[in-house]
Amino acid sequence: MPIARIKLISVTQFAARDIAKQIVDIAKNIGIKYKGPIPLPTRHMRIGTRKTPCGDGSHTYDHWEMRVHKWLVEIDGSDQALRQVMHIPVPDSVQIEISLS
Repeated sequence: MPIARIKLISVTQFAARDIAKQIVDIAKNIGIKYKGPIPLPTRHMRIGTRKTPCGDGSHTYDHWEMRVHKWLVEIDGSDQALRQVMHIPVPDSVQIEISLS
């Protein structure tokens, strides 16, 4: 049976984790094997910018950071499970990548 790897990518940690829990609940209800949710390394993107628009004045900076959280869930690729996963309401802040192997 093929294995479906579902990768969840989000800027907010809680949204991705909630969808991962819903996928695990689907796997438990159907009775198929699953692994996860496995947290993958968080990507930190940092940007430092000058506070003054013209560049003159004091040398002060603002520091901005965006964190990208990733979770991985592996389930058996049964048709019933994948259909239920496709019907999960996903917020705009979460991206889902599904690959079968």
